[in-house]
Amino acid sequence: MHKTIRFNAFEMNCVGHQSPGLWSHPRDRSAEYKDLAYWTDLAKILEKGLFDSIFIADVIGYYDVYKGSNHHALQQAAQIPVNDPLQLAAPIAMVTEHLGIGITASTTFEHPYTFARRLSTADHHTRGRLAWNVVTSYLESGAKNIGEGGLRQHANRYKVAAEYVEVLYKLFEGSWEADAIVRDKDRGVFTRPEKVHEIGHRGTYFDVPGHHLCEPSPQRTPVLFQAGASGPGKAFAARHAECVFVAAPSKPVLKEYVGDVRRQAAAAGRDPAKVLIYNLVTVIVAETDAKAQAKFEEYQRYTSYDGSLVFMSGWTGVDFGQYAPTDLVKKVDTNAIVSAIEHLAGGGRSWTIEELARWGGIGGLGPVFVGSAATVADILQSWIDETDVDGFNLAYAVAHETFEDVVRHLVPELQRRGVYRHAYAPGTLREKLFGAGPLLPASHPAAAFRDIEKVKRRDARSRTAA
Repeated sequence: MHKTIRFNAFEMNCVGHQSPGLWSHPRDRSAEYKDLAYWTDLAKILEKGLFDSIFIADVIGYYDVYKGSNHHALQQAAQIPVNDPLQLAAPIAMVTEHLGIGITASTTFEHPYTFARRLSTADHHTRGRLAWNVVTSYLESGAKNIGEGGLRQHANRYKVAAEYVEVLYKLFEGSWEADAIVRDKDRGVFTRPEKVHEIGHRGTYFDVPGHHLCEPSPQRTPVLFQAGASGPGKAFAARHAECVFVAAPSKPVLKEYVGDVRRQAAAAGRDPAKVLIYNLVTVIVAETDAKAQAKFEEYQRYTSYDGSLVFMSGWTGVDFGQYAPTDLVKKVDTNAIVSAIEHLAGGGRSWTIEELARWGGIGGLGPVFVGSAATVADILQSWIDETDVDGFNLAYAVAHETFEDVVRHLVPELQRRGVYRHAYAPGTLREKLFGAGPLLPASHPAAAFRDIEKVKRRDARSRTAA
């Protein structure tokens, strides 16, 4: 029996997301990213296609590793200009009923106290359809522009992230009791003050003594996405993430990753089957294999060699502009996305710089599948069956044509095969994804912070003992 295949749409509030240069295609709409109609039109397409969510990436900073400057990033609109993603949650929610809305925000650039309010507000506005993609960031330029001088070392960023989510769990799960809000007009009591608790957090990186500013939202803690694929990233995902995003270029790399995350999740006391893993893929689909191939070749004429290497250099921390096109990619220790260079330099194949640029011209670090609906469905099913991945984060080549083609051609084919749903489940995003309640389960580490007064007593004893 085959798994049900899941789709997210991988987007970003910018022009050039994963396919640099394709903004210049005559049918592409990505230059309209500033207009709400761009996002509401896309949201309706995705909900028609029964996507789990729109997964909106983000970066703070700009890509300036390639040739030592951000010249080509600016020229090709390679994730710059880029607007804030969280502000898209409300307009998307207003034109949809079921689509999940995944927002990327960094533990490096957002203070947890104020960020908690922003997340709770969005979860209220979307009626519990919000997800937070937890990232630690990889661009030195972002850290420099907020006065930190540069990024923390990779492993240390995950230590900060671990405390960051602990603060959020205390605010979301423990600060307000379930019956704190009474809205009693006769007595003039909206909130029972004795049911709202200060969290009293005193940590290595954050001191947050007070109450959460928001009453509990439908999910309390939004659905947790995580995109780390390095050793520390996988350990963090196995402990905290409900949905994991990976960009594995091949089945062997993906199978190893999925198995590792599920083993670590089980070791952390979680149900490994309840950790949903999505791999980055770009699908070019049409009525026939020949038409799909012709469309792919048309798209390739608009790709940017420099734009592709802007991304590859930024993601890996390696300036590929210093090498000749025929040079081979080699593993280099950097402070950026460690897994990216590991996958490219490993994975059982060698890459020249030119091949790397061609690979990244459409779809970034993920594979590109081209063909008729039947051909692409066969490929996707083989990846599911052979790797145990749960679904795919679908990047676009041409906005919104790529997603329209998926909904028009691929989704009906998958439904005919019995491997794609025909309707959404009711409830919040967490309920739709996992078929249980709207809150994190008792096996998740966030549940340990629901009795916040007990947590504060424990923490006080630990500080005294130290």
